[in-house]
Amino acid sequence: MLLGDWPLPDFFEVLSPAAAAQLHVSPRIAPTDISYRMPILTAIASNQDTLPLRVRYRAEANGQIVHDSIHARPGWTKSYLLQVGGDVAGFGSLAIAGPWKDKPTVFEFYLLPEARGRAFDLFEAFVAASGARFFEVQTSDILLTVMLHTYGSDLASEKIVFRDELTTSLPFQGAALKRVTSEKESVCCFQERAGQSQWTLELNAETVGSGALLFHYNHPYCDVAMEINEEYRRRGLGAYLVQELKRMAYEMGGIPAARCDPNNVASRKTLQKAGLVPFAHILVGKIGTASAR
Repeated sequence: MLLGDWPLPDFFEVLSPAAAAQLHVSPRIAPTDISYRMPILTAIASNQDTLPLRVRYRAEANGQIVHDSIHARPGWTKSYLLQVGGDVAGFGSLAIAGPWKDKPTVFEFYLLPEARGRAFDLFEAFVAASGARFFEVQTSDILLTVMLHTYGSDLASEKIVFRDELTTSLPFQGAALKRVTSEKESVCCFQERAGQSQWTLELNAETVGSGALLFHYNHPYCDVAMEINEEYRRRGLGAYLVQELKRMAYEMGGIPAARCDPNNVASRKTLQKAGLVPFAHILVGKIGTASAR
C-alpha cells in the first residue's frame, strides 16, 4: 500500500480526545497549506495517537527500522504530536529507558509531506518541548539524518545496517542447520514481533556454531545473528550459516536483515558473502543548535 493510500481522516479516528483537545484539531480538515505564518504547537501523545503517522513512516521507510519495537515497551518512549496552525503535521519520539535512561534521545521524527517545508522549525519545536539531548539515527531515514547533520555534534557510527539483495548458493559438505526453538514457538514469536528463533550449525554431527532470527522489528523484518566456534572460523561456515538463516526467514514469511559493528571487518565480509548489502548506519551524537555548528 502506498503512502497516499492512507486517507488523513483515518488519523483522527484513533486520535484520543485528550490529544485532540491539546492540539485543537479539526477532525475533518487535512493540512493543505502549511504557511510560515502559522504557529507551531506540540503535545505529548500516546502510542495509539501516533500510530497512523508511524504507519506512514514505516511505509516510506520501506525497510527494517531497527528501533521500531521499543514503542511497545511501556515507559521506554515519549512521543509528541506536532501541529501547524490547527493541523497535525507529524510526530517525534524519544527513547528514555533501557540504554537511553537519563539520556533523552531522538530516534524518530516524521512529517507529512505538506509540512516538510517547515522541517527545521518543527524539529526545533519538538526538541524544545521534549528536552531531547541526544540523537540515535538510522541513516536510511533521510529527514532525521538531515536534522542529525544540522543540529548534531560528536557523531559516531554504532552499527552498519544490512538488507538482503542477493540469493546465494554457498555449498558446505557435511553442514546442516538444526532447530533449537520449535517451529510453533518460532512462528508465534514472528507474529508477535518479539523473541527469537534459535538454531545450531552442525558439521559432521558436531556443533560448530549457533544462530538466531530476532523478531523485534517492524513486520516482516528479521535480524540475523550468528557465531561460529573459534576453531572453525575462516572456513566459510559463517556465510553458510547466514545464508541458511536467511532461507529460514523467508520460509516463515519474513525478510532477513542484519547489523554489525563498523570495525568488525570479518562480520562485514561474512554478511556480504551471504548476499546482504550495507544500506545504512546507526549514528549517535549530541543535540546542539544549528547556529553553534
